[in-house]
Amino acid sequence: MSVMARESFDKELQLLRLLFLTAGAYNRQQLAERLGISVHTLDKTIKKLKDIQSTFYQHVGDEEKKEYYAQLRYNYFEVTDNFLMFLYHAKSLKDSEVERLSHILEKLRQQPHSIKDLLDTFVDTEPDEKTIRQDMKYLEEIGVIKNVSEVRPYVYQFDGELLDSLTDDELLDLYDFIDFMANTQLPAVPGYLLQEKVKRYLKFRLKRTDASAFLYKYHFVSRILDEYQALLLTEAIRQRNIVEFHYYTPKRLKFYDSQNTNPAFQRDTSGRHQKVIPLRVIFDHQYGRWYLLAQGCGNGPLRKYRVEGMTKLVTGRSVTRDIFSSLQASADERIAHSWLIDTGKLVTVRLRFFQPRDTPHSFIQERVEAQGQWGIVTEESRESFVYEIKVNSTMEITPWIRSFGSSVEVLEPLFLRKQFQKEWEELLAYYEFV
Repeated sequence: MSVMARESFDKELQLLRLLFLTAGAYNRQQLAERLGISVHTLDKTIKKLKDIQSTFYQHVGDEEKKEYYAQLRYNYFEVTDNFLMFLYHAKSLKDSEVERLSHILEKLRQQPHSIKDLLDTFVDTEPDEKTIRQDMKYLEEIGVIKNVSEVRPYVYQFDGELLDSLTDDELLDLYDFIDFMANTQLPAVPGYLLQEKVKRYLKFRLKRTDASAFLYKYHFVSRILDEYQALLLTEAIRQRNIVEFHYYTPKRLKFYDSQNTNPAFQRDTSGRHQKVIPLRVIFDHQYGRWYLLAQGCGNGPLRKYRVEGMTKLVTGRSVTRDIFSSLQASADERIAHSWLIDTGKLVTVRLRFFQPRDTPHSFIQERVEAQGQWGIVTEESRESFVYEIKVNSTMEITPWIRSFGSSVEVLEPLFLRKQFQKEWEELLAYYEFV
């Protein structure tokens, strides 16, 4: 992974998320209000993003450098991966680093160079030898370049042996596979990095700009922005590190607040400060949301957070293996019967699903068996089957039941059956004759 730039990127992260979620529906004033910043700050933020984009994508033509809002309105799928990669690189690297690394890779792609030779190729900027050595070490570690000499001065070249060894058809098949996996598996950030590298190579070798053969209409592209946080949390769990962050609940209209620099107007606008031991990161595929289960650094209940509400995430000291294992085992026990992350009272849900008529197979039962987690079919006939599952409260399973419409009947518990009766009565009232 790249070394993160020191400056905060919260405004930019939340702005890009809003642009994806609204697809350009908000004007500047509405975006600024939603972010909790002034229109002037919004304009400065967008200018910063455009400057980073123009630095990183120096190789693209003017046609691809359209305005943000126009891109999202008229060319939504085309720019999805560009924005995601742009966000990742902008977060990971400073402007100067992006420009310097791009220059090094371009020169090494043309021919092998030593570090001294590379220093001589810089014209407008003059980085010192120590900086270039650090860059070369980083590029070598992530497998982008390789040393091709046995004695000093070491000579490096761009490492493209794998892609160079493939035929054109094999290269296209590889891209299709990476494209599919990056858009359907989790987490997708590493896949997008690999996808971009192969796409650039396709453009270089085959002069193709239309590499993708698929459009992922139901892919939650905005949530990929949350993977940056999810990956950091996953690493913190692996290292048993305490994490600190500022949290904005989903009920808040604003999920980023500007930081006042004038002491006369200082106020608490940074969300709720949290210091917890992260235990599990969970993805809700139905709504495309990331959640964190964590334990406070003191006595208290198991805490749940939506990752999209986290800003200023930092890691701290690690806890002992015994303490962490105990807390994680306790959390796993609490959510053993959770449809997602609910820790409410255990309840048995019984549903009758009606088999579709005049079809060679029951797509209803296939879906229930595929999505029904640990539930079981207890009764079965040609007309219907009964499905039973024990869950921690009915709140999280209710949307799934509702999605089957008239193909399902709630048998138990009684309160859930009455809830659905009330909902259907309200729906019926909406559709009565006028």
